[in-house]
Parts: sequence; structure tokens; C-alpha cells
Amino acid sequence: MGKKSRVKTQKSGSGASAVVSPKEMMNLISELLQKCSSAAPPAGKEWEEYIQIRGLVEKIRKKQKGMSIVFDGSREDYFPDLMSWAQENGASCDSFTVADFGPEGYGLRATRDIKAEELFLWIPRKMQMTVESAQNSVLGPLYGQDRILQAMGNVTLALHLLCERANPASSWLPYIHSLPQEYDTPLYYQQEDVQLLLGTQAVQDVLSQYKNTARQYAYFYKLVQTHPAASKLPLKDSFTFDDYRWAVSSVMTRQNQIPTEDGSRVTLALIPLWDMCNHTNGLITTGYNLEDDRCECVALQDYKENEQIYIFYGTRSNAEFVIHNGFFFQDNAHDRVKIKLGVSKSERLYAMKAEVLARAGIPASCIFALHCSEPPISAQLLAFLRVFCMTEEELKDYLLGDRVINKIFTLGNSEFPVSWDNEIKLWTFLETRAALLLKTYKTTSEEDQSMLEKPDLSLHSRLAIQLRLAEKQILEKASASGRAKRLHFQKKQEEGALLPRYEESDIALLENTDSDAKLPIILRKLEEVEEGQEIPMEEHSPFLNGEKALYGMSMELLSLYRTGLNGRWFCFLNEK
Repeated sequence: MGKKSRVKTQKSGSGASAVVSPKEMMNLISELLQKCSSAAPPAGKEWEEYIQIRGLVEKIRKKQKGMSIVFDGSREDYFPDLMSWAQENGASCDSFTVADFGPEGYGLRATRDIKAEELFLWIPRKMQMTVESAQNSVLGPLYGQDRILQAMGNVTLALHLLCERANPASSWLPYIHSLPQEYDTPLYYQQEDVQLLLGTQAVQDVLSQYKNTARQYAYFYKLVQTHPAASKLPLKDSFTFDDYRWAVSSVMTRQNQIPTEDGSRVTLALIPLWDMCNHTNGLITTGYNLEDDRCECVALQDYKENEQIYIFYGTRSNAEFVIHNGFFFQDNAHDRVKIKLGVSKSERLYAMKAEVLARAGIPASCIFALHCSEPPISAQLLAFLRVFCMTEEELKDYLLGDRVINKIFTLGNSEFPVSWDNEIKLWTFLETRAALLLKTYKTTSEEDQSMLEKPDLSLHSRLAIQLRLAEKQILEKASASGRAKRLHFQKKQEEGALLPRYEESDIALLENTDSDAKLPIILRKLEEVEEGQEIPMEEHSPFLNGEKALYGMSMELLSLYRTGLNGRWFCFLNEK
């Protein structure tokens, strides 16, 4: 379409700041890096740290005003080029077109009837931006010498995207032109929007996301300006915070794992056109065909001509959708709230409880989740709470004797309580803990509902309040569920009901049930990366500062499995 990028440069007296000297900018960048790399603040001081970091970032943004690369025209102007480019490179384009779906944004609209499970979309590897393509690009020399890029594929993709955006001859320009110029992730929120999340379970992830982004930007700004291997990068002349924020948001809303070319491992990728699909409930229907070396997507359901085509991003919570995707999904069947629990090391029975938990494969301290569905706790959390509430005699019963393995086997099974008293204690704990968490919020659910009815509420404020309200509703359900369960088991105890006992013959019941709550904890695959385990990372790195990386390390580790002999990999391609 003949559109070219243009670089706006600052001019003194034109409303922008005077041109800043390289030394002045480097001093600001160094101050930002030092602030973001310092030790984590004391509990309760995270907001204060955020304000300080944001203040430095805003100083830098002000001095960089007008220096970012922008494209002429609107995003929609470039969609015809995207479709033509895709067709020329062997992608399927005859079943859909890109269309505007109002509040949901742009998505794919069917141009014919499509049957459920019909293969309607495929994207060849050569169209995809991957860590491998970054290694073979102008970024390659720096990648080969920087351990941060080597360890963090998401950061590599972000810089790869920026380098290609600045290259007028890049083969990916039709794709890059089609990306949003701004996003609705919390990185774009005003300070008052972020403030609406104070007291929520998600706010720490939001603050960490901003801190990590700022640290990454400062680190790479200095690297680009000083490292010999970065001398030929187009970012050397212009690399603004807004540029990096855009690249980070582009990657974290779109990145997915695909197999490498030889199929020996996985790598991160941006998948053009496919990433236009919006989310709905369902099942994963996207995979990777190694034989044809392409990403493939089959229809989630029947679609009539002119209907929007959806995919399922995965079992993500609304906190994850808001933080990493920039939207709130109203009918999220997988919504949950993170809750950190642990056995105190100062407790007299700590060693015994930690040992029982270890035998069940559960850490003595970790992050669990309260779910929006019933029951609100997973088998893993049920097992933890049972051990957490055990008496010394009950602990001995699970540590000593001939049938210890069988007892451990039933810890996560709702049908085999440790004792009526133990059940009463654990559900009382859940009821009380959820109620206490609700008290940390500065507003009530009713007040949030009232705020959401205001017609002049900004989109980012709306997202923050929706997330805040959803957390409260899950906690309210969890507290109510805990109370109902407590009363149920108190009645059992008062009636003198016999305690169900595990028998060898019950193994069939445990292995063939569909109910998650009945699964033996030691055989059950943990359902969330965040629940019961931590994502491994380079904690010694000053770049990460012992925290989860901004967007990639917070992303769910995606399961990948191979079926048959036809060279097809199916992977949980998680989000747009």
C-alpha cells in the first residue's frame, strides 16, 4: 500500500522537551536500572516503590517524546496487505477475513460455513517470528553474547520485533503494521487506574510487571549503546521506553510455544493472522504439524458465514487475562484467586507436617488457588489443608505403620476425611481466611457494581474494577462454601457418623472417577503452574532480581505432546 514508517524527532520550542544529551539520558537510565535492581521493598512498601519507579520512567518518557517510530494510517488500513502477504507465503486465507467486532476488537470472521474440527487455518513457519529467526537476524551477534537474551526468549522476541519494525526491508512488515499501536495491559494504565487494584491479590503481579519492564528497558538501553555486538542494531539511534513497552505488550499478548525446526525442543513464536482470533470457552484446537512445518488450527465449533471465529486461549484466570492480555472475560469458567499458604517453621509440628506434605509431593509453603467453581479448592489444596490442620497423633498415623502409603494416597480425596474434627478445622480455616482477605479490600462488591454502572468510566478503570470485583466474588463463594462444609461435618460429628475408611478395593474408584476432588493427590497432575510450584528462573541474575520475569516467566508453561507417527505436535498455544 506504499505506507512507510516515519520517525518523529523532538524540536525545542515545539511543545516537546528540548533535545536531551546522550549523557543526560544515560544518567537517567542508570538511575532507573539501579532503582529497579535494588532489593525488594519491605512488605507494604511496594506501592511506594512503584511510584518512585514510575516517576523515573515518566521523566525518561517526557525527554523521549516524539522519538518513537509510528506508521501512517490506521491499523485497519494494513489488513489487506496482511492477507495478501499471508496468501503469498502459503497460509490459508479463503475461510475468513479480519473484521471489527466492537468491544472485542478485531478478530476473524468466517467467509463461509465452517464445520467443527475442520482445519481452516494454517501458518507456515517462514511467516512466524521466533527466537530462532531472531538468532539469524541482525540481533544474532548480541544474542550470542548476552545471557539474558539466551535465557529469556520473550525478551528476545520483543527486541526482534523492534529491530524488524525499524527495518524498511523486513519481510515481516505486513504483520508488524497490523499490530495495535497501543495495548490495554496494565503497562498502559494511568497511575489512578493501577491504584484501583490496591488490596487485590493481583496487584503484586501488576507492580512487578511494571518494575521488570522498566529494569529490562534500562538494561537493554545501556547494552544497545555500549556493547560492540549491538553496533549495527537500528535501535542504537532510537530506543524509547514506549517502544519497549509496545514490543513487550505485543509479545506477551501473542507469544506461544512451537517446536523447533528439528522438533527436538520448543521455542517461542509470534504467529501472524492466527493471533487475531479472540477467546472463548472451549478446548485447545491449535497444534503444530512438523511434517508440513506449519501451525494448524481446527474450528472449535460450527461457524456460519459472517460469524466470528473463536479459539480457546487456555485455562487462564481473569487476573492473567487482564495483566497479560488486556481484557476481562466475563464468563470465565476457570477464574481463580491466588492464595499463599504455608506451615510456619516456628510451629512445633512443622517437621512432621513438612514430611507428610513432602510424601504427598506438596511444598510446605506455596501458592494455591481458590476457584470460582464448586468445590473452590483443588485436591492438592485439600490435601495441604488436611495436613495443615492435623494433630500430632494424626500426623503419626500418616508417618508410621504398614498402611502409610495408602493413607498418603487419600489425602486429596474428599471421600476419605482424616477425621471429622480435621474436616471441621480445615473448612473453618478456609471460611475464616477468605473472610479476612475480603476485609483487605477498600470497597465492597456492591460499591464496585455501582462504579461499573458509570457511563464515563475509562476502559482501564473498568478492567481494574471488574478484576477487583471478580476476586471478591470468588472469595465470597469460598467463604460461604467453607461455612457450608463446616456445618455439614459438624453435623456428621454430632450424629456420631462412622468415618469412611480407605480399602484396597477402593483403588478402582480413585483411578476411574471424573471428579477432581476424588483423585489421589500423588497421582494427580497439578493443574496450574502457579499452584503448588514455582516456575524455575535465573534467580542469581541481577536482571531478574529474583522475581518472575515481566511477562514470559509469568506465562503458563505450555504442555506439549506428540501423537501418532505423522510428525504432528499439538501444543497449548495459549493467547492472542
